Formats: sequence, C-alpha cells, structure tokens
Amino acid sequence: MSFVDEWKQLDWDDIRLSIYGKTAADVERALCKPKRDLEDFKALISPAAEPYLEQMAQQSAALTRKRFGHTVSFYIPLYLSNLCANDCSYCGFSMHNRIKRRTLNMAEIERECEAIKAKHFDSILLVTGEHERKVGMEYFRAALPAIKSHFSYLAMEVQPLEQDEYAELKTLGLDAVMVYQETYSAPTYAQHHLRGNKMDFAYRLETPDRLAKAGINKIGIGALIGLEEWRTDSFFVAAHLDYLERTYWQTRYSISFPRLRPCEGGLQPKSVMDDRQLVQLICAYRLLNPEVELSLSTRESAQFRDNVLPLGITTMSAESKTQPGGYADDVPELEQFAISDERPAAEVASAVKQRGFEVVWKDWHHAYSG
Repeated sequence: MSFVDEWKQLDWDDIRLSIYGKTAADVERALCKPKRDLEDFKALISPAAEPYLEQMAQQSAALTRKRFGHTVSFYIPLYLSNLCANDCSYCGFSMHNRIKRRTLNMAEIERECEAIKAKHFDSILLVTGEHERKVGMEYFRAALPAIKSHFSYLAMEVQPLEQDEYAELKTLGLDAVMVYQETYSAPTYAQHHLRGNKMDFAYRLETPDRLAKAGINKIGIGALIGLEEWRTDSFFVAAHLDYLERTYWQTRYSISFPRLRPCEGGLQPKSVMDDRQLVQLICAYRLLNPEVELSLSTRESAQFRDNVLPLGITTMSAESKTQPGGYADDVPELEQFAISDERPAAEVASAVKQRGFEVVWKDWHHAYSG
C-alpha cells in the first residue's frame, strides 16, 4: 500500500472540474469552518476564492502565529554536483544541456561548509543532480558525516533511494528529505521526463512512503508550478499530504511551491500563476493544515518574500547559490536555475526582523530537544 493506490482513485479531469465549479458560497462555508477538508481546499484554491483573499490572509496569518509564533527558520542549499543522468525539460542540470559539469570532492565540500558557516546557517539542504553511479550512496556515505560535523540539521534533495538506503543515511546524520513530484499528471510528467530513471512516475510518487518507513524526521513534498494547471496539481499535493499524515503520523511534513524560473533550455510554463494566486495557494494550504511547514525559496523576489512572510511561511532559504562551489568559488555558469532574491543572508534576516519576526538559524526540532 502506498500513495500510488490512492492516486489511482483520483481523476485529474474530475478534480479540475470540481475546483472550477466551486462557488462563493462554497468559499464562505470553508472560511467559516474551524477545520477544513479537501473539498474545502478545492474551494479555497478556486477562482471563486480570489475576491476573499484578504479574509484568507488574515485567517492564515492568525493560524500561523498560533502554531509557529513569530519565528521563521532559515536554511541554505549546498549543491554538491550538477551531474545528471536524466533528461528533464525544465532543469538546467538536464543531461542534454551543454554546461560544465562538476562534483565537489571532500576538500571542496569542506570549503563550502566553512563559507556557509561564516554566514551563520546551521540548517543545510544538500542538492545534487540525479546520477546514481557517480553521485550515489558511495558518495553520500563519505559526504554526509563530514557535512553533518558542521551543521545541526541536514536535509537532502537528491534522486529517490530505497528504504534501506534512507535508513542508512539517517544513521549518518540525515534529518529530512525533499522529494517533489514535479507534476501529479502522469501524461504531463511523461512529456517532461524523456530519459533516465526519473521517467518512472510511480517510483517517484512512492518515495515519501519509503522515507516515512525509514524513519526520516521530515519529508518535503510539492509540485513544480507551471508544468500543469496549477490548481489541480496543488490539490494533488494536498491529497498527498493528507494521506501521509494519516498513514505516518509521527513524521513532520513541509510543502514548497516553486514556480518555474529561467534556466538553460528555456521551458515556458503551461500554467502561469501570478503573485496574488501564489498568496492564495499559500493561505489555502495553511487554512487546510495549521501544522504543516510552508517553505519559500529565493526563486521568488525579495519584495514578494518580505510581504508574504507573515501570511503562513515558516521556512525560507537565503543567499542561495544553485551551482556546485557557489559559496567558496562563485561559478555562475553552472547554476541549476536563476534565483530572484539575491540579497545576502544578513540583509534577508534584517528584513525579517523589521517585520517583527525572529530568525531561527537552527532547526527548532533539534533546538528544543537538546
């Protein structure tokens, strides 16, 4: 049993029609409920909810303050390799792109860790392209203990692994894994994943199940907004979260909502989401689930990130570099995608504090458990 079994019971077209069929009365009913379900979520992400954005934002902010207080956690991505054995239409690391390829060795990893520590980060996200032969378990076995010696909280965003491999990495210091389905539409997924192991839609969709069974502390899910119609894809993310929380209640969860950014290859979004609609989605996730962590990356502009922060965001990246060696060497030609918020971490932290929030550089779970 995995989420694939539930996914097979969900019809994309029926769900899309249901979302677009929601009325103002459905939205008002959802806003009045103390606890919302997936049908309410459909109403809150529907076009009918757009006139209610201010009310949604107020409720979302209140729920977030009640659960998370006036804090926002900071993390930074560390790109270990841009080698990739997949051909994906939307990614700068895709094997068909003619870019310089690089995998950090242990000495280079050490330099990157020292450069990041100088910026005060204590929570790090390790990112690689998906190349199992050259950047697989053997590489991770060497890299994780060295990196964990510098940071209290260690997350990964790499190729999907087996349950026993995740369990092994947990013993080496792994705390969290982010694994995004990209899109929950199997036909659209096939259009954008042309070569490599990432073509296996079901195996990727089952990854959070394997993570939870391996005892990983936190699992991040999400869709790449722009590959498909964003409202329907976002509903599937919510349904996936609902399944995971019912099945693996001991695990923490986070949701990210990356919008397509410029990259080598230049894919144009199929579904364009404007800033107001992203605010609507953030608030809808919070109104559905007061406990889930909501993460906003440097893909978004500084102005947008500053303004949306109070409405539901709990975790932010800052001063991100999306290429191997980006912190110690700064080689922009290798980047995975172009970021938007290019401010130094200290400047982002200052902006957060000006809005009345406390920056948490160390993950709260570990901070409070000693």
